[in-house]
Amino acid sequence: MKVLIIEDEPLAARRLQSLVSRILPDAVLLPPLDMVKNAVLWFQQNTPPDLIFMDIQLADGISFQIFDQVAVQCPIIFTTAYDEYALRAFRVNSIDYILKPVDEDDLRRAISKYQTMAAPQTQARLMESIGLAMTMLTKKYKERFVIKVGEHLRTIETDEVLFFFSLEKASFAQTRDGRRYILDFTMDQLQELLKPERFFRINRKYIISLDALQDMISYTNSRLKLILKTSDDNDVIVARERVQEFKDWLDR
Repeated sequence: MKVLIIEDEPLAARRLQSLVSRILPDAVLLPPLDMVKNAVLWFQQNTPPDLIFMDIQLADGISFQIFDQVAVQCPIIFTTAYDEYALRAFRVNSIDYILKPVDEDDLRRAISKYQTMAAPQTQARLMESIGLAMTMLTKKYKERFVIKVGEHLRTIETDEVLFFFSLEKASFAQTRDGRRYILDFTMDQLQELLKPERFFRINRKYIISLDALQDMISYTNSRLKLILKTSDDNDVIVARERVQEFKDWLDR
C-alpha cells in the first residue's frame, strides 16, 4: 500500500508520517509534497498511490487547484485547519477529513473508513466532493471589512487594502489612499481570511498584497527588504525562512 502526503508544513508532514507508520506499518510512505505545482508534476509522472493525505492550504495555493490540472483517481483524506461547519460540506463519498493538529484517534478513524470502502472512489464522485468543498472555501475569504470611524461604521473592500500590519498588539489595514484602519482580527486570523493568491504573510508583522510592492532589495542573511507603497516603515523585511515561498508566490 502506497501513501502520499501533500503538506507544506515540514513538522506536520513528519508527524503525519510517524502516525501513519504506526497505524499502517506495512505502508510505503512516498516522499511528501508541499506545493500545488510539485503535486501536479508528480501526478503527471507517477501512477496514483492507494491513499492520499492532503492539506488544503499549500505553500503556493489551495490544494483543490491540483484537480483543475490533473486527474487524481484515488481516495483522499483531507487535513485542514478549517472549522468543522465548512468541512461538513465535503465530508461525502468516503472522503474524510482530519482537523489540525492531527490527533491519532482521528487518524485511525479516517484510515478505518478508508479500509472499509467497498471499492475505490470514482473520479466523478471525487470531483463532486471537490467542487462542493471549493464552493465553501471560496465563500470563506473576506471581501470586505467593517471598520469604525469615530461614531460611524463603514466598510472597506479587501481589494482596497495594500497591506495589513500589527502595531502595539493591534492589527491595521492600510488602503491605497494611505489611510489605516484598526481591525478586530489578529494577524493569524487575517492570514486565514485572505486569498492566498493575493496576499502573502512576509513576517509576523506584515501581510502584503502584490499591489503594495514598490521595490525589493537584497538584504543581509539572504533576506529581502521591501519598500511598500504608502508606508513610511523602512524596516519591512521578508523573514529568511519565507523568502523562497515569497519568490514562488511572486512567480505564479
